[in-house]
Amino acid sequence: MIDVGRIRRDFPILQRQVHGKPLIYLDSAATSQKPKAVVEALVDYYTQTNANIHRGIHALSEEATALYEGARGKVARFIAAPRPSTVIFTRNTTESINLVSHAWGLRHVQPGDEIILTEMEHHSNIVPWQLLAQAKGAKLRFIRLNAEGQLALEELPQLISGKTKLITLTLMSNVLGTINPVRAVIQAAHARGIPVLVDGAQGVPHLPINVVDLNCDFLAFSAHKMLGPTGVGVLYAKEALLEEMDPFLGGGDMIRDVWLDHSTWNDLPWKYEAGTPNIADVIAFGAAIDYLEKIGMPEIHHHEQELGGYALDRLREIEGLSVHGPSDPSIRGGLVSFEVKGLHPHDLGQLLDAEGIAIRAGHHCCKPLMRKMGVVATARASFYLYNTREEIDALAAAILKAKEVFSVVAHR
Repeated sequence: MIDVGRIRRDFPILQRQVHGKPLIYLDSAATSQKPKAVVEALVDYYTQTNANIHRGIHALSEEATALYEGARGKVARFIAAPRPSTVIFTRNTTESINLVSHAWGLRHVQPGDEIILTEMEHHSNIVPWQLLAQAKGAKLRFIRLNAEGQLALEELPQLISGKTKLITLTLMSNVLGTINPVRAVIQAAHARGIPVLVDGAQGVPHLPINVVDLNCDFLAFSAHKMLGPTGVGVLYAKEALLEEMDPFLGGGDMIRDVWLDHSTWNDLPWKYEAGTPNIADVIAFGAAIDYLEKIGMPEIHHHEQELGGYALDRLREIEGLSVHGPSDPSIRGGLVSFEVKGLHPHDLGQLLDAEGIAIRAGHHCCKPLMRKMGVVATARASFYLYNTREEIDALAAAILKAKEVFSVVAHR
């Protein structure tokens, strides 16, 4: 078991108050809070090492380069990538997916081809493929969801055809909490020679990941959802794919040589990292990786599943509250989306905020899924390594209070 009390002392923001109440932060699926070690790494870079990387021959530049590339090595180790050169830094998961849709998709997808997604995807794993399909005359197909919020995988063999060029799906739903059986999807796809992109924005921060064992072709995720700063994303891809793909952006550092009429490309991973990167935040992301590894990802996952199961039990006790997603907590991550009858999620979010409780309310960038569920929006509470059962108890009590307040207002 992890020592949550000790962990919480590492997060200064958890000591503050909101509207005169102790902050209860239940919105880590949107962005996680940052431990002191990450903040200190950021400050230390700017006060001790600030310089551009790769091109300088002075001490500060060499130190900054070593820290930046050291962070790449930490990320590679964290996901068990075969070598650091298969880890590309981007701005976020969205940019990582767009990189693949442009650099891989424009070359490989032709008129009449098909790309398979799921009905639970975030807009970031739908819109880039819509744009590609429109540009190339291709078609998108979708793995259906069943009533439990799980993929109807029995239908996948009928979806896959000789026209299928890619399957892309989320590792964990940011709405339903469903942890998808991506290994089974990858095995089915590879049996037909089809590559798979995994959107790991919600999964990588919470689950132990080994990309070699998983055998995914692409994996995209973001630093800010796993204790790191905003503005840093990661794309892992198999080396052969990265070698044959074209660059996504052109400019400094991604070139080997430039003439007036043509250019040649740098080695991996720099071929995909044009211009001055987000040096400070990448370095601070390395500190976030250190922190997560010190706690242990299996331990973090166990803690979150325990909290998720407890939250399901507590929220289901509330009359008029319905929870979306699988009923089995063992196939869910640490988040719960729900509705309270007669209370709009936005109103509930504001009433909970008055109690110092931060949740997310809205469509969660999953409008097609909302339509599938027959709702406009949901409330969502999401948990991480620093959350406690007592905070879930406070959430349940605040929802009951919100129901009472709204009932009084509604009957005036």
